Amino acid sequence: MTDAQHRAASLLRDHRASIDRLDAVLVYTLAERFSHTQAVGRLKAEHDLPPSDPGREAQQIARLEGLAQEAGLDPAFAKKFLGFVIEEVIRHHRQHQEN
Repeated sequence: MTDAQHRAASLLRDHRASIDRLDAVLVYTLAERFSHTQAVGRLKAEHDLPPSDPGREAQQIARLEGLAQEAGLDPAFAKKFLGFVIEEVIRHHRQHQEN
């Protein structure tokens, strides 16, 4: 292996280690977020509130798109990602109301 290949392999390991660390951060962050949204779902069910709040959801999507732009992340991807998360949260909220 050449020196350049050794350097490339080392850089590749460093990038992969960072990716692995960030994946763990994402998973734990999502778990914490869902812990809070589960509490919101229980609160909504206890007080007979609707499982979804379209106004809040629209605000969150717009906010996330702005954050994505600031961070250099594709806002369309951020919107799609948050849309997926919101769908899952609403599904959980509906489950709380059924119980």
